[in-house]
Amino acid sequence: MSRVLSALGVTAFLFALFAGAGTARANEISGTISSTLTIFEDSELVGDVTCTVVGAPCIAFGASGLKLELNGFTITGRSSALTPCPPAGGEAGIAVDNQHDDVIKGPGLVQQFHQFGIRLNRSTNTVVKDVTLSSNCASGIIVIAGSDNELKGNVSVRNGSPIAPCGGI
Repeated sequence: MSRVLSALGVTAFLFALFAGAGTARANEISGTISSTLTIFEDSELVGDVTCTVVGAPCIAFGASGLKLELNGFTITGRSSALTPCPPAGGEAGIAVDNQHDDVIKGPGLVQQFHQFGIRLNRSTNTVVKDVTLSSNCASGIIVIAGSDNELKGNVSVRNGSPIAPCGGI
């Protein structure tokens, strides 16, 4: 009898474990990010983000077909909104490199990065929608060697610098 109950308990545990696996919540992001956060599942901001990463993106897409929802929160980099800044290689708020079918969805603000607010590099079919980009040292959004990307409803304000006057989208 105890073996039967034990087997039933193990079976119930395994069923609950595997049944719950399909209903996992999205990766929730907030607070300080000090090394690149690479996402491999749909993710969402649940609070403002302060990024202290040097020479690399703050948030990077590690797979295709992902969605990052900003939910009205802000991602802030290390540069100053009040003084001109020299662009620093690799520093971006959000980077989608060599991926396809990803989504970055606002509303939300990506600001004060030493290079780009959002970088789409060799990515296809990526959607960036309703994001405000401000006071980034290079472009608010840059698309490099990709195709079929959709940029819709975004606002780019005060991006660029005297060294890199490429401030828009």
